[in-house]
Amino acid sequence: MLPMSSILTFGLLLIGLVGALDTGNHPEWPRWCGKVYQPHFPPGGQTVEPALLPDGPALDVQFKPRYSIYLAGGQLAEFIVKANPSPWRGQKWPNLNKASPSPPPPLFFNISLVSNKRVLVSDRLDISSSSSTSSTPSHDVFTFDLSQYDLTPRFEPYQVVLTGADPSGTYHISATSELVFLPDKKTGSITRLDHLNGGILFRSAATNHMFEPFLPFGYYASCDRFLCDKDYVAKVKAYQALGMNSMVSLTTVQDSGPVYKLMDGLDMRYMYDLREWYKNLTAVREQVSVIRDFEGLYSYWGADEPDGHQDPFNLLPEARDAIRQLDPYHPVSVTLNCQDFYFDEYTAGADIIMEDAYPIGINSSFSKWGTPCNATYGDCGCDNCQGNVQDVSSRLDTLSRYETWLGLWPKTKAHNPQTFHGEGYWSRDPTDEEVVAMNALAFHHGAKLIAGWVWPFTDSLGKTMGSFGAKVSKSPVREFVVTGELIQFDIAGINNDDASSMVEAACWVGERVGEQNNKVLVSVVNGGHEAIDAEVSISLPRGLVVKGLEEVVWGNGTWTWTAGILKLGKQSAMATNMVIMHV
Repeated sequence: MLPMSSILTFGLLLIGLVGALDTGNHPEWPRWCGKVYQPHFPPGGQTVEPALLPDGPALDVQFKPRYSIYLAGGQLAEFIVKANPSPWRGQKWPNLNKASPSPPPPLFFNISLVSNKRVLVSDRLDISSSSSTSSTPSHDVFTFDLSQYDLTPRFEPYQVVLTGADPSGTYHISATSELVFLPDKKTGSITRLDHLNGGILFRSAATNHMFEPFLPFGYYASCDRFLCDKDYVAKVKAYQALGMNSMVSLTTVQDSGPVYKLMDGLDMRYMYDLREWYKNLTAVREQVSVIRDFEGLYSYWGADEPDGHQDPFNLLPEARDAIRQLDPYHPVSVTLNCQDFYFDEYTAGADIIMEDAYPIGINSSFSKWGTPCNATYGDCGCDNCQGNVQDVSSRLDTLSRYETWLGLWPKTKAHNPQTFHGEGYWSRDPTDEEVVAMNALAFHHGAKLIAGWVWPFTDSLGKTMGSFGAKVSKSPVREFVVTGELIQFDIAGINNDDASSMVEAACWVGERVGEQNNKVLVSVVNGGHEAIDAEVSISLPRGLVVKGLEEVVWGNGTWTWTAGILKLGKQSAMATNMVIMHV
């Protein structure tokens, strides 16, 4: 017989076991009468603003090669050096507060190879007291001659270090980066990214093996009813004739080799789809080893919405490493669906960040699943969206803000415009005007690549996408968007606050000085559903004075100007107006 104490203990254990056997579905959720009563919980993975430094701003110094890759046989290379006061991170430096009676001293620095200490650049950079969050941060570009340093071209990056000090030698700075110096490639295309403005440069037989600015503009291209059809030749040619210059090809080179050879012959460039394979490195290597030397390849699509699928963080970095072992000549892209879910982790393996905010025709507050949508609950087809074209602007700004908070060098951005409806989320197609507005707003906020989901869909939207794409993806507009400096600015002249909030303006200033820098590209988008009768006034930056109208790129608004003030009248609802001006 068990002693009384053991019987009591055994009884309590049984009661605990019975209590642990909860009934009903999902016992891990808080429920009453079997029903969830507290479904909201933070999803986790949010990117938040860092804590402020207790002693005021510090000097945040970053540097990077101008281009993602350099090739053997090339002589000149460049480093971009950024040195800006930061409220969150950096190294101690005097007079960074705006209230300081004296300006910050300049930074004298060397950039050297880690392996042998050889100095590549020795120069100085003036420091501004403006914060790193300013729209005009301090940076400069410093040139050096690669041929002087006997560097061996190789797939492994060279480690480089920046060391510097103030003139008195009291304050010291250091930062690290990598220089990719590759053997030249004799077959197929090469793509490199511009780390100054985020643009894409492309080289192939079609460009006479010279790098040229490239603004990809097109669709994700399906296998069904398009690339895998028996009449694919006619369909690809018709797609190109609409004005598209690229696609994200959704078929393998093993299954559709003739399609890729056709596109190479047409100079129809493509991002190669690895989204179905990136979890299997053997499959990744098999695909890359075949496609890497094709003429039209400009990038790999590494992963599709890994944040939405909540994929393990390591998958894309491992896939990119496998790709680079075979092909370091083309960047890797990732598509993000979420507005704020482990941004750092899900972009770590990508060179190009694509966002697919699809806002048109959604119910932003209540989902097809019968639940509300908010920051902690629900899926309404566009994460944390309002359901208007401004969601594109907000999403791109959000991604850039995360990079600033995390201290990351900005990566090339891309926009995937919505050109579809259905799936219980999107009640209608975007209008032609909404599609153009979303693409223009994406350019306003730094996008350098457009890939709509998905082709084929509607003839009307395809024609509109092609018409707009043909304008912006060709010279002279592409040079502004790809290599020029993007400047966003305020507008004036609209008395209605609601209407004013719907109008955005931006311009691109040409990169080069002299004759090629006497023009600016100006774009204004009325993202509202009402026409604006009032004239919109735009003050051009840097004291630029308008001398005349060079070209109307898009739109039918009325432009006038006086000195440095541009005025735009007769903006219709959801209108995009884009012009090139002499200055």
